[in-house]
Amino acid sequence: MTNYDAIVGVDRGAVRAVTILTGAGVSTDSGIPDFRGPQGIWTRNPAAEKLSTYQNYVSDPELRRRSWQNRLAHPAWTAQPNAAHLALARLATLGADTWVITQNIDGLHQRAGTPPERVLELHGTMHRVVCVSCGDTTAMADALDRVRAGEYDPACAGCGGILKSATVMFGQALDPNVFRRAVAAAQACDLFLAVGSTLTVEPAASLCGLAVDRGARLVIVNRDPTPYDALADATIREPIGEAIPVLVNELLARSPAADPT
Repeated sequence: MTNYDAIVGVDRGAVRAVTILTGAGVSTDSGIPDFRGPQGIWTRNPAAEKLSTYQNYVSDPELRRRSWQNRLAHPAWTAQPNAAHLALARLATLGADTWVITQNIDGLHQRAGTPPERVLELHGTMHRVVCVSCGDTTAMADALDRVRAGEYDPACAGCGGILKSATVMFGQALDPNVFRRAVAAAQACDLFLAVGSTLTVEPAASLCGLAVDRGARLVIVNRDPTPYDALADATIREPIGEAIPVLVNELLARSPAADPT
């Protein structure tokens, strides 16, 4: 059994700033499959990864049609925040100075109660669509209504350009402003938690090293080994939905807000 008390430190108030990097594994308990796990979307169907490649998407109308049908059926539309999302939201609202940097596009951290201004979505959001020509953004729900009404590949209402979800696909760069803020959060924390990420996608995974270089403790919560395990002060292999609530309770007990003095 993991000694969570030892991970967060024995001195009250020892952890004053926490930055959390979350990957697909944090949302699997909500019914959203991960990508590279044993039952991951790309593990079971390697060809599905092409749907997430920008150049393929913009050049292949048939692929876009399949993408829109997949969006209609995405489990995130009915998913609910799970115990890990809720625990991290408690930490963000009651505990130490907290930032959540997420590789996920499902918006479940915000729905769980983490203040939106404290969530940095490295890979964008599936709740908006963007035109690749004019850059106009609109609600995903409106675009999906058009698909349900019979438009197989809805075009931008303003310029007629190709619409895609407001997510970062393979072949696209991260939003530099979002990544800059993520770097700042990683470098300013006392404790960096990497939760449910394989830590194989860069530059997101490099945030672990940036935090360690600035003196933060690194704790990795993931079912499988990661390339950054050797840098970690602790690795937790227990289920995320069980481990994160316990870890958050320990952190809250030692946060400055919990100190009556």
